[in-house]
Amino acid sequence: MAEGEEVKNKQVLFRNYIDGFPKESDMYISSENTIRLKLPQGSNGVLVKNLVLSCDPFMLFLMHKSDHGGLFSCYTPDSVAFVNSCVKNVQPITGYGVAKILDSGLPKFKKGDLVWGITGFEEYSIITETESLFKIEHTDVPLSYYTGILGMPGITACAGFYEVSTPKKGETVFVSAASGAVGQLVGQLAKLMGCYVVGSAGSKEKVDLLKNKFGFDDAFNYKEEHDLTAALKRYFPDGIDIYFENVGGKMLDSVILNMRKHGRIAVCGMISQYNLAEPEGVKNLMLLIDKRITMQGFVSFDYHTHYSKFLDILLPFIREGKIVYIEDVAEGLEKTPAALVGLFSGRNIGKQ
Repeated sequence: MAEGEEVKNKQVLFRNYIDGFPKESDMYISSENTIRLKLPQGSNGVLVKNLVLSCDPFMLFLMHKSDHGGLFSCYTPDSVAFVNSCVKNVQPITGYGVAKILDSGLPKFKKGDLVWGITGFEEYSIITETESLFKIEHTDVPLSYYTGILGMPGITACAGFYEVSTPKKGETVFVSAASGAVGQLVGQLAKLMGCYVVGSAGSKEKVDLLKNKFGFDDAFNYKEEHDLTAALKRYFPDGIDIYFENVGGKMLDSVILNMRKHGRIAVCGMISQYNLAEPEGVKNLMLLIDKRITMQGFVSFDYHTHYSKFLDILLPFIREGKIVYIEDVAEGLEKTPAALVGLFSGRNIGKQ
């Protein structure tokens, strides 16, 4: 590749602002931009070729932020040489991905390095917010794992389970949205610690995966339960010690009724509430007092300094076959709109 070669940069673009549930028509594929594959003199960013891109619920937050420049700016006008002007009123989608460094203006990254972190949904990106990038040191596992079990979902699962939930052997653990990128991992970590684990999911296929692939003690399809409180009582007759919260709404209300004294609720997400005009109310919060329940929200960014410790936990489990991780792979940038919309309607099985 000649230095500074000009190439077409295919991108997944969306319009100014997305209101509510994302639709495939909110996004489209463009190859109108041409970039020069060389960093400008004095740049403090990195030029990367994106290899694997990850669809996460967190992306909806990034997309809503787009009207104000986005939570992360993957590139700025002075950091990349556009030969053709940008399409107005659109921005590339941003999210987690794995990329290869083509050029670097920073000593901590060099050409040829593999990294994971926030990048653009495009073939090439210049990333200036490099604090969100992690260098990949272990390549004996699939690179896609760094968008899942060894990336943000892995940090989220380890932080929420080990640091927030403070589990003990023999405790009871309930995981909602348990077949997702984070939930499937939390359940397996809990089983490895010697906990009793039940998960909920939205289809028979996902319930079967939880019980037969991920090793949960039991699982149920929440769509088939008319009374969630009764269902949880059935699976946890003596109550729940730890609830890993991914859903919110009616599920959270029913879980609180079934928590044991001194139980812990680690709040990772509330996907049932993301696209509602008016969020559902939770009626049973008074029980947090009576049952001395600890309920704590957290985000993976808070635990980036723990990443090496989490790798020391996860890598041996992966290499020894003690943890399995399921991915739902769509090939090509053209599949992004369908894959992302499918994520919010439960079409994916495992990490998208």
